[in-house]
Amino acid sequence: MKKHAGFTLTELMIVVVIISILATIAVPSYREAVRRSDRRAAQSAMMEIANRERQAFVSNRAFQDEAELAFTLPTELEGKYTYTITVDNDASPPTFIIDFDSIGAQAADGDLSLDSAGVKSPAEKW
Repeated sequence: MKKHAGFTLTELMIVVVIISILATIAVPSYREAVRRSDRRAAQSAMMEIANRERQAFVSNRAFQDEAELAFTLPTELEGKYTYTITVDNDASPPTFIIDFDSIGAQAADGDLSLDSAGVKSPAEKW
């Protein structure tokens, strides 16, 4: 009698079930890792903006808004965050607040904020 080589339908179904179980675990973990990575990139950009603000303050004795600072988001953050810089040069001492608003797939992670005193919010995201 001739032996058939190959896999039975039951064996193939077991492999499909195992792969689907692994995928349901791996895909959400991967998405969360990508969100955290994008958050770290946004925090790095915020720190760069804060450093530029401080340099502008030393040079001009005033903080600058988005237009004056002319900062462009890194390409890895485009479509994930928008930012605003709120400047109050009339306060004593002058202040600024950098807000990064999450959009698209990054919206699930939430918004970030950094002010001129170094206060970062939300604290659990930093």
